Amino acid sequence: MSRIGKAPISVPSGVDVTIDGSSVSVKGPKGTLAWDVPDDITVVRDGDTVTVTRPDDERSHRALHGMTRSLVANMVVGVSEGFRKELEIVGVGYRATAQGPSKIELQVGYSHPVPVDAPEGVSFEVPAPNRIVVSGIDKQLVGQVAADIRKIRKPEPYKGKGIRYAGERVLRKAGKSAK
Repeated sequence: MSRIGKAPISVPSGVDVTIDGSSVSVKGPKGTLAWDVPDDITVVRDGDTVTVTRPDDERSHRALHGMTRSLVANMVVGVSEGFRKELEIVGVGYRATAQGPSKIELQVGYSHPVPVDAPEGVSFEVPAPNRIVVSGIDKQLVGQVAADIRKIRKPEPYKGKGIRYAGERVLRKAGKSAK
């Protein structure tokens, strides 16, 4: 049995999990998320817990079992607490400015500012000119938006300048050695 898949998902108060055939819908104080479960995987709600089961030990069912449980658990956490990714901007003159809750503008060494628009369900905060907080209820979407922002100017290995995740360690290379 999958150690992740067999763990029950506890549903906090204020969160409603609706299972309609192969569709799971989770509604909470921060919003609503829905997902279609793969065919052979079964999701059952028992009071304030949700369990995910598989029909047999076939390799594809084992793979889908843990993944389905993790996705449903992330939906429950997302609609109740939400997800956040923090990014740091390192470099002289590099900064971010907020243009509203769903748009930021980055100055990261290019000849022009780089605008970034947030998709539906994601919001930006700029607590300091060198910090960006991406938040939302969909874990995959928040992570993808943060990765797309990081991709605009990846941290380079010589001086460490660029956009990185908060707490990310950038391996530095030695520069040219003098003769």
